Amino acid sequence: MSNELELPKEGKYIYGIIRHDGSLNYGPIGMGKRADLVYGINYNGITAIVSNSPIIIYEARRINMITHEKVLEEVMKEYTVLPVRFSTISEHNDDAGILRILEKDYKKFDEMLTKMEGKKELGLKILAHEAPIYESIIEKYDEIKTLRGKLLNLPPDKTHYQLMKIGEMVSEALKKETENYKNLILDVLNPIAEDIKINDNYGEMMILNAAFLIKNISEPEFDKAVTELDEKYGRYMTFKYVGTLPPYNFVNLVINTKGV
Repeated sequence: MSNELELPKEGKYIYGIIRHDGSLNYGPIGMGKRADLVYGINYNGITAIVSNSPIIIYEARRINMITHEKVLEEVMKEYTVLPVRFSTISEHNDDAGILRILEKDYKKFDEMLTKMEGKKELGLKILAHEAPIYESIIEKYDEIKTLRGKLLNLPPDKTHYQLMKIGEMVSEALKKETENYKNLILDVLNPIAEDIKINDNYGEMMILNAAFLIKNISEPEFDKAVTELDEKYGRYMTFKYVGTLPPYNFVNLVINTKGV
């Protein structure tokens, strides 16, 4: 009786779907510690980008997410890519299993690739600078400015309630101002974008956390608009602009690998 642990079975890790005819080889950049060969499996002009992999559930740890994303970024240098959900593994250890998936979902892949052709995702996060934005609020809102002025010459034991009141007023004003800035920025960027996904903010100093779907030909115009907004509002906020991402926010591609 063997004491050795049974090794997991082998399958094919699927990274993404592209439109391509013929063979593709991206070298040993696959998921996990083995660095398996990443290559393409083609069916009728549509190709799945895959590598060999044990049939396991990869933890959503930074190292695994980065490997998955780096493969997609490599593919995106030449192709429009439909990113497949992280840790999608075919349970067949041969190309035939992937070919059956491509055949079964061919129409869906074809339509999604047509929709995404010649487009890319760009990310934009905007964070307010705490001190300048609070200063601008105190200058802009007369009621806050007046109340604050009255408290400057009073002893601390006499100002507790009023300071709490000012804190509440400033907090409300901050919400109003960040929403106002967000709308001003989106008014400039929305007309250039094909689509936009506004994600949840984290922290009260975040003004915008968004992904934009942009036509490749519109990217210089979008870059210029972001640069001009940065120049206009840079005193009050930081623009974190990330170019050419896999279009995770606009493609939700879940592949059923069971029974194929």
